[in-house]
Amino acid sequence: MKDLIMTNEATTPSGQPLGISHKPSRTKAMFSEFKAQNKPAFIGYLPYGFPNPDDSLTALRTMVEHGVDAVEIGLPYSDPVMDGPVIQAASQIALDNGERIANVFKAVEAVANAGGVPLIMSYWNLIYHYGVERFATDFENAGGAGLITPDLIPDEAGEWIEASDRHGLDRIFLVSPDSADSRLEVVAKNTRGFVYAAARMGVTGERSTIDASPQALVERTRKAGAENVCVGIGVSTAEQGAKVGAYADGVIVGSALVHTLLNDDGRTARGTAEGLSLLAAKTEELAEGIHGARA
Repeated sequence: MKDLIMTNEATTPSGQPLGISHKPSRTKAMFSEFKAQNKPAFIGYLPYGFPNPDDSLTALRTMVEHGVDAVEIGLPYSDPVMDGPVIQAASQIALDNGERIANVFKAVEAVANAGGVPLIMSYWNLIYHYGVERFATDFENAGGAGLITPDLIPDEAGEWIEASDRHGLDRIFLVSPDSADSRLEVVAKNTRGFVYAAARMGVTGERSTIDASPQALVERTRKAGAENVCVGIGVSTAEQGAKVGAYADGVIVGSALVHTLLNDDGRTARGTAEGLSLLAAKTEELAEGIHGARA
């Protein structure tokens, strides 16, 4: 592993460097609560600005009200190389609506006020150009809990590791079935909150079946030192959610939720009332399967 390059440009008014926050991890607290009940958590994804900025806030609240415990608020990106067609379509609609990173903190506040744990999922380039310290400050002030960075590895995350420590924010890195044990150890050591275990390599999207590789990956990641491991990419039904929830600390669902807000053409947004109704129903279906996985 390469040495992490650490910088500390944030200072107090007197010029002294800011210290490390001792604020507890909201994500870790959520998992502790669910572990006490022998249940997995339900983490749902939706891009901010889709189907439009106002309705996306309503959709995020709807997810929390109908069973999602933590929400991954996606930052739409013009080159989403890891996202499948459903999320790509939703992200493009958001971008066409003029979605900007500065507005995503409204979504963070909406999730927090609804009682959910607000996470942001973003490609690193967006955070870098916004300003790492500026992002961490704004995210913390909005009530955010943690950042998921699918294309940022701990070896290259020195600035974010330091900023997240200053602001008490979780940093969630990804692992895959192809990750070597040494890589799992690096990720587990540098993660705060939970490790995101991708069920398979490739882009995101709904799957008709879920194979056994995620369970083996969860076991390997825990052995490498991770306290909480959540599985994402592929879950689209309550049955699949229950299968994954039997062994994972949390089940992450994205495309299946986003899909409810898209028309059958896969490129345009449904009417608001119909879309929100379908989103609520799908969320409840998945929540029942995931939360009851070990019953």
